[in-house]
Amino acid sequence: MSSYSETPRFLAGAICPKCEALDRIKVYSKDGKDYRECVACGFQDEMHFTSAAKELETRVNAQKHTVPTEVVNIVKLSDQ
Repeated sequence: MSSYSETPRFLAGAICPKCEALDRIKVYSKDGKDYRECVACGFQDEMHFTSAAKELETRVNAQKHTVPTEVVNIVKLSDQ
């Protein structure tokens, strides 16, 4: 399964691994495979994505544990 469309798109901030040109890499999908290509030097290769590793649990992304709540009624006693 490809991650990109068949229309070539430039990747902002990408650096070519061959000529080290900045902002010259375009990515696209062809025949169900993803490719990257440098428009400056012609470097091209197929990209392989591995499955995402499980994200480490932190206080930000941890599942919130709900504490059971109890309803308390406050009753006003009459003045004696």
